[in-house]
Amino acid sequence: MAVSAFITGLAGTKITAAEQAFLRESSPWGLILFKRNISTPRQVAALVQHFGEIVGREDAPVLIDQEGGRVARLGSPHWPDYPPGVAYGRIYERDEEAGLAAARLGARLMAADLCDLGISVDCVPVADVPTVGADPIIGDRAYGSTVRQVAAIARAVTEGLMAGGVLPVLKHIPGHGRATVDSHMKLPVVETDRSTLAATDFAAFRALADLPLGMTAHVVYASIDADHPATTSAIMVSDVIRGDIGFDGALMTDDISMGALSGSIAQRTRAAFAAGCDLVLHCNGNIQQMQQVAANAQGLEGAAAQRAERALCARQRPGPFDRTAARADFARMMDGVWPADGRMGSA
Repeated sequence: MAVSAFITGLAGTKITAAEQAFLRESSPWGLILFKRNISTPRQVAALVQHFGEIVGREDAPVLIDQEGGRVARLGSPHWPDYPPGVAYGRIYERDEEAGLAAARLGARLMAADLCDLGISVDCVPVADVPTVGADPIIGDRAYGSTVRQVAAIARAVTEGLMAGGVLPVLKHIPGHGRATVDSHMKLPVVETDRSTLAATDFAAFRALADLPLGMTAHVVYASIDADHPATTSAIMVSDVIRGDIGFDGALMTDDISMGALSGSIAQRTRAAFAAGCDLVLHCNGNIQQMQQVAANAQGLEGAAAQRAERALCARQRPGPFDRTAARADFARMMDGVWPADGRMGSA
């Protein structure tokens, strides 16, 4: 069956009979996992394998948001905890090379955790550059407050993931750092002029435009398109994301069930494709909404299919890696920086 250009979530730790029928019929490009889908390593690995069997593609992408800090779907007691992005930034500010080495090794360790489970895509790095007065939804997830620092650490995170056989997702294009409300709840509107955006927010993404996968921001940039958030704006996708930033990877939406977007799930899905997104991401596991996405999704074909295939081909086999020694090295790197009490998860 032809692959459909969307990524779906699931309701729980096992794929229900109704979900199995849905997956067979709709054949989504990929699956995204959340905490509600995760119990033990054995359970997650079985879920991932089952998804591939159902859609008939053993290499079908399975995604997760495993940034570290407060955005982590895997955690104790079965998996180690990792620092938020700001921790790498703190090290970088006193020693750039040490900060990059810590970010690279942290990502390499996370990749090893994910590969154990068959998870092939991690929704990092976060290349948003936060500004004073912005909503804390980005906050300590950011690697710093300057373009140079954010781009450098994001690149190091990318290198660590790729070395471990996991694909990165560049987010949130073209920048969520100025948003004054949480796009999970409301639609942020950024009034900053285009020249300033190009020199700051967009510049961090421009330095990472070669990454294989990217995720849009549900943010209105009023000086460019006052009527639509980037996810559903043909101007933002064509002129800014593909044009100014130069991103040529496979472009997925942020979760279209988020409160920032208006209209039905069907309308949101159609609007995202009309704007030029390659893949629609739907995360909440509501099967009625999933069915609306599937009914309005495009087949993955043409340039979008080429970009998606190019992304999958960028995944490499992990090389030799002494995880025990690497975890000890990482603990030393983070000593005095994270966590505040000096203890790290050891799973």
